[in-house]
Amino acid sequence: MSFQAKLTSGEFVVLAEMDTPKGVDISDLVTNVRYLKSRVDAVVIPDLDSGVMHLGALAAGAVMRQQGMEPLIHVCGRDKNRMALQSDLLAAHVLGIHNLMVVKAEEMINGDHPDAKIVDDLDDLGILSMIRSLTTGTDLAGFELRGKPQFTPGIAIPPIVDQADLEKQVADAREKIAAGAAYIVLQPVFDLTFYTQIIDAFTSLNVPVIPSVFLLKNVGMARYISINDPDSRLSEDMIRRIRKARDREAECIAIAGEMIHALKGISRGIKISALGWEDRLPAILDSAGL
Repeated sequence: MSFQAKLTSGEFVVLAEMDTPKGVDISDLVTNVRYLKSRVDAVVIPDLDSGVMHLGALAAGAVMRQQGMEPLIHVCGRDKNRMALQSDLLAAHVLGIHNLMVVKAEEMINGDHPDAKIVDDLDDLGILSMIRSLTTGTDLAGFELRGKPQFTPGIAIPPIVDQADLEKQVADAREKIAAGAAYIVLQPVFDLTFYTQIIDAFTSLNVPVIPSVFLLKNVGMARYISINDPDSRLSEDMIRRIRKARDREAECIAIAGEMIHALKGISRGIKISALGWEDRLPAILDSAGL
């Protein structure tokens, strides 16, 4: 069953995120995809929105299709104007890539090409409107297309700071759903109690809500997130649990598996991010019973 069909049917969706290489050696990407066949519904492929130059999502999506995996690519407006974005989406359709996630890109100053020029011709709402226009057979200049592309677009929600921010993000998401967004992907969860409130708030918008689960690699990473991103709500108890474990890597995988298992009862799916440890994704799925 396709990703779109699962969204429509109400079945639980499993997504795995994979970064593309900084170069043209795709051997690891292909190997990791093969281990996930029949275990996930689609592979999420970030584009350049992280601010780091690497192989583009269109090429990686085509590779996923060759391996029998359904791709889901990021789309953002920081680096491309409306003409380039439309051309890329037409190419995506031709390559068999129909799942899109409209995301807000990182600040360029935080990336590896800080002097690159920013475009920002279209914001998230503008991109969603562009996607809707293309699927009806017209480009943004009003010209008719030869053939109508088909897409399932969704949106990514930035980290939620507090109740006021949650209300603002829900209101923004409501506008984006009206513009064509078919699903919502939330940021990584570390505090399930607080996160449940977030899921409930977005579920009220009547589209599938898919929270993210992030694989903590070690105590250092957990501590870094806790200090530099206090809004993540990553607790001292979790850090202590990893530190005291005999096998810390196995403990991190177990924590991710437990979080996924807990989210199955309150969400429509999950997105797993391993940030370079994609070869551990099967172990995470095993731990979660998926």
